[in-house]
Amino acid sequence: MATTRVSHFELDWWVVQKRGVYRTAFVILLCALFASGALYVWKYGNPFRNIAIRVDAPLGARFLSFEGDVRVIRAATRQVVSANNDLQLYPGDTVQTQTDGRARISMADGSTVVVRPNSTIIIRDNESAEDGKRSNVRVVVDSGQMFVSTTEQSDESKNVVETPKTKNQITGQSAASFGVNPGGTEEIRVNRGLVQSASRNGDGVALHGGEYVAVNQSGAISKPQRLLDVPQPSQPQDMEKVSASSAGSATVQLRWQKPQAGIPANYRVEVATSPFFVREGIVIERDQLMLPQFNVSDLRPGSYFWRVRATATSGQTSDWSEPLKFIVIVRGANSATVQVSNLNMVHLGGNVFLISGSVPAGVSIRVLGREASATGEGIFQVQITVPPGTREVTLQASDQQGNISSYRVPLNRSS
Repeated sequence: MATTRVSHFELDWWVVQKRGVYRTAFVILLCALFASGALYVWKYGNPFRNIAIRVDAPLGARFLSFEGDVRVIRAATRQVVSANNDLQLYPGDTVQTQTDGRARISMADGSTVVVRPNSTIIIRDNESAEDGKRSNVRVVVDSGQMFVSTTEQSDESKNVVETPKTKNQITGQSAASFGVNPGGTEEIRVNRGLVQSASRNGDGVALHGGEYVAVNQSGAISKPQRLLDVPQPSQPQDMEKVSASSAGSATVQLRWQKPQAGIPANYRVEVATSPFFVREGIVIERDQLMLPQFNVSDLRPGSYFWRVRATATSGQTSDWSEPLKFIVIVRGANSATVQVSNLNMVHLGGNVFLISGSVPAGVSIRVLGREASATGEGIFQVQITVPPGTREVTLQASDQQGNISSYRVPLNRSS
């Protein structure tokens, strides 16, 4: 019995000592690993530094700027979100602009995409190699109009714009616009550079700067023709005041310059109460005008916008000119202050701000070329994109009598 007790005691002692040896060996191993790691970092540097850079680098396309109602439909969830400067766009995402919306997007290869109002595009590919020598960008124009401007590209890079009827390879240092019309026709305008275009039928054509082609409903590409430039409005100038007659209305002569490139056959003019020329805001529209001028009569006091475009004998139409605003005022009316109250500014991110406030009925607001009208309750909102470093903007409020008041709006990016 004594022998059994001694044996049991010696067994317990051995177990305790073996565990201590294991712990000691484990601590020594950790110290060796730590010392080896420190020696490696001292000699070769941090092996994870490049991984950290890749995590922080933008993975998708980004909005450089946007105006009005711009929406993004996520490919993975089909969730609809509003555009913002922190939003990244991934392959499969859809960008939609409404009547008052437009967006400027930066792609992985350094190219810029401008989505114009009432348009829908889909980002299919957007990737670039770490060394910058190879990139693959592919965008689909589903409807409306999109403008693309590329930078210098390597031979291994691809920038492709697809439409329902064409596939277009855009070379470096090129600029072109692609339009998909409601009737099923399409247009391609090349401002500079080279675009290799191919139809779904297999027809191919090389388009150089200053050339235009149309694509019919069957997908056939027309013969390239000289690009028709935009006619430039000259009278009335932007924000010009026009006096009404004693009868309470005015006749306004619209004048514009002929396009610098291309030969126009006729012009189309539109005058509206909305800067977005929505159908319900159109006051007058005239087509087939042969001369670069047109008289608009019986305009009541208020604010108006006008634009013009040209059409060639081949049927090619130019882009619209940028809208200009003029104001019909009552002759002899005393100048009065246009009241703006509850003026508020919200920083949406980056260089994008939302300015809101309250104004009397019939007052329109203008900030950095952006126009807004008040709702029935007298509330207005205008979204602007300012140049980097801008600390304040000037808001102009104009009423139907032609009175204009200016307000300074400080921009606080921490708000």
